Amino acid sequence: MGGELAGMRIDRVETFAVELPTHRSFGVAGGSVAVAGTPSIRILVRVGADGLYGWGEATPIPAWTYETAESIVTTVDRYLAPAIIGTPAWNLDAVDTAFDRAVNRGFSIGAPLAKSAVDVALHDLLGRAAGVPLGVLWGQRRTSSIELGWIVSGQSPAEVGESVAEGLAEGYRAFKVKIGLHDEDTDAAVVAAVREHAPDAPLWVDANQAYTVPVALRMARRLDALGVTAFEQPLPANDIAGLRRLRDLSAVPVALDESLRHPGDLATFVRLGAVDVAIAKVQRSGGLTLSRRLCSLAEDCGVELMGSGLTESDLGLAASLHLFAAYGITTPVDLNGRQFIGSPYAGETVRVENGTARVPEGPGLGVEVDESVVRELAIDVLEHRA
Repeated sequence: MGGELAGMRIDRVETFAVELPTHRSFGVAGGSVAVAGTPSIRILVRVGADGLYGWGEATPIPAWTYETAESIVTTVDRYLAPAIIGTPAWNLDAVDTAFDRAVNRGFSIGAPLAKSAVDVALHDLLGRAAGVPLGVLWGQRRTSSIELGWIVSGQSPAEVGESVAEGLAEGYRAFKVKIGLHDEDTDAAVVAAVREHAPDAPLWVDANQAYTVPVALRMARRLDALGVTAFEQPLPANDIAGLRRLRDLSAVPVALDESLRHPGDLATFVRLGAVDVAIAKVQRSGGLTLSRRLCSLAEDCGVELMGSGLTESDLGLAASLHLFAAYGITTPVDLNGRQFIGSPYAGETVRVENGTARVPEGPGLGVEVDESVVRELAIDVLEHRA
């Protein structure tokens, strides 16, 4: 198998924009992510080499970042795929270089969601070719299960109790609250309501870049009194000076998400003393290749790691679980796809019980994809709309 793997070359890259069922509505400071009853679009990518295939996923959320369903499809089909056809499937470094030449970096990284879908599909392909899960392929897995957090998003204080009760009934023991959706007092009241209904639960908040430094400092004092363990991305991603000031003065550890597109971004924040906690997020960092570099850098620099996702279906969920397990992330993580959307294309897949996800043991990502269902769910996102 080793010789066969060494000789495999990428010969096909396909995109499928699929409509997945939405269970609950979900919003962030930038706008809506999911609307109950309205299908959620995800872009699935299939990469082939010598008759074997791997799958990856991209989550178009314009409320969170600039990539749309249309741009992800055209970026993969017209730029990334032609750049890597014929490349040895094992040569992830060459693929990363080809990606940067095809869609170059701006301030940080170009088209990370599109690049991530292809990169993850290649990892899945390599694991399947070797017949082992990603942890075995990497020689690195420190845990076999990951605790998930239940997401409280866009709720008024009066509605929070119902959301927390639902999470507790599902077996979740940790909660993450999306803030920055309201004024300061309402945001603080929502967090206080979660703490009232879950007095002993691990609790952290995510502002998704919504605040200014003065507002964030006031909020940090209120959050500290509520026992919040991390204040995620309170300021705009590129406000390095503001984040450094906030890190020095905040009563709650500041965690960076949108600021860390590329490992080089983390290196900058470390040199400037502007980061307490680094969020590992596969899609934001262009896939597993760069995410592993970022996680290793955080470890080497003594920066705490937390984990998060982008409301992925089961392919993205599995990719994140393999990454977080490799680095032994023990704090609860925000992998909320199961809470908001379904994955009807997936057969044998990730097992989640009582708020804890088991790292898949099957080859590659460990998710069995039914291609016929993918094709049934597929839509043409590039067709003309009046």
